[in-house]
Amino acid sequence: MRIEHVAIWTKDIEKFKSFYEKYFEATSSELYHNPTKGFYSYFLSFPDGETRMEIMNQDNVAESDSITYGYAHIAMALGSEKAVDEMTERLSNDGYKHTNGPRTTGDGYYESVFEDPEGNVLELTV
Repeated sequence: MRIEHVAIWTKDIEKFKSFYEKYFEATSSELYHNPTKGFYSYFLSFPDGETRMEIMNQDNVAESDSITYGYAHIAMALGSEKAVDEMTERLSNDGYKHTNGPRTTGDGYYESVFEDPEGNVLELTV
């Protein structure tokens, strides 16, 4: 089990991406766009080959609507869909707030989403 990525909401996704490419040698995925939601994201990979950051933006969303710019979630890689399903059941049974999934997202992640004991978003993925 390992932290798969950390996600951050950004107001200017291209400027944010360029900053991490220029100063921290990040390489970027292709831009993902979900036109239904007006959602955009890049995955930035760092030189160690394992560390990744998802940077996200959404059209027509004010900070007060549904997002706060900055930290969005921590994704934990569990190794398999079965492990995601088992952890989903375990956390649900232990009373943690389950907010989404398990499901396969538009950008190909199999995930289930919970809140940790302090309400931080925790994404379980393969």
